[in-house]
Amino acid sequence: MPEFDSVIRSTRTVVPGGIRPVSVGVRDGRIEAVRPYSAAMSAGEVVDLGDTALLPGAVDLGTGVHAPGEELTESYRLMGEAALRGGVTCAVVAPAPGRPAITCADSLQVHQRAAAGAGVSVFFLGGVTHGTSPLDLTDLHAGGVVAFQGSLSDGGAPDMAALGDARLRKTMAEIATLNGLLLVHAEDARELGSPPVSADQRPPRAERRGLERVIAAARVAGARTHVAPFTAAECAALLAAAGSVGVGLTAHTCPHYLCLPSEFPGPGSAVHGCRPPLRSDANRKALWSSLLEPDSPIRTVGSGHLPAIGLYTLEWSLSALWTAARRRGRSLADLARWTAQEPADLVGLSGRGRVEEGYDADLVAFEDQVTVAVPHQDPSPYAGMRLTGRVRRTWVAGRASRSGPHQR
Repeated sequence: MPEFDSVIRSTRTVVPGGIRPVSVGVRDGRIEAVRPYSAAMSAGEVVDLGDTALLPGAVDLGTGVHAPGEELTESYRLMGEAALRGGVTCAVVAPAPGRPAITCADSLQVHQRAAAGAGVSVFFLGGVTHGTSPLDLTDLHAGGVVAFQGSLSDGGAPDMAALGDARLRKTMAEIATLNGLLLVHAEDARELGSPPVSADQRPPRAERRGLERVIAAARVAGARTHVAPFTAAECAALLAAAGSVGVGLTAHTCPHYLCLPSEFPGPGSAVHGCRPPLRSDANRKALWSSLLEPDSPIRTVGSGHLPAIGLYTLEWSLSALWTAARRRGRSLADLARWTAQEPADLVGLSGRGRVEEGYDADLVAFEDQVTVAVPHQDPSPYAGMRLTGRVRRTWVAGRASRSGPHQR
């Protein structure tokens, strides 16, 4: 009988110690062995990738799912297909926009049933709004949400109302008793006007004021908090300073904020509906500088996929991020840390995000030297661009999928 169900070899595998030539032995959906590349290992299937890189599958934080006009089950299926094409093996789903929004145990169960056929691993964020009770939080936590998410403005609109300061502090205190994590969309509603200014006109000061409110509340309540998404580079010093007053505050950003200045996309691009908006080229460069700082509080990078506003980014986010990262001399180990290791660690998915013995066999074969032309008709904000890096193959719990973005 073979020792493993499958063995996957690559001369360039991203493991916790760096990039190494190894063979990965998979049994029952988990990584049972990580051995030298040339090690003799019997298996039902042996895949030799040669110099094609092997990465841990991406863990996408805050994935939007519900597509306009689609049933929820179909939305999860479409999300899963796009995720596999983009090297994402695990989606941590945003609670809203969605029908229903994930704000109570009953709606969580609706999403759990709908996600059963997604083809990727799916976890959930529990939505927090002004009517959320301690019992709702407890029930969501018991039902399996890995963290909670709320907004200071319209980040969950139209399904989650903005949190005021009193509710934010109370919610943080309740989540802290659960040893939980709160993700916050930190644009301040008062800085957006009434009615709110258009998405592409939102000022950076809305993020600054929102961060100030989050820090003040977390300082009182003591909850772990992750700002998602963070875009205004001028607020990086404020974000970094939170630790000096005892606040455990980290942040998340998206490849389109790191790769696309507001001056680039055409006027009809859905990316102009992003909340917060794309910012200037100077801000984009400064955001990169903040991300690359030693011990940067910007820990995670995820797709920002949001079909509700027409933003389809899952398929190309890994390639877009790698295109920009390699220009800055970063390695595939950085790519894996931002997109897999840190997101998994943040929400407590202890068996994911690494190519390591005992971890789930969620893996991506990534051709990091290949240039790919994104079709002009593609619905993503990267339409018409030439990106570096292509997903060749993915494995979810050891099961292979060959659907890369070039096989649309």
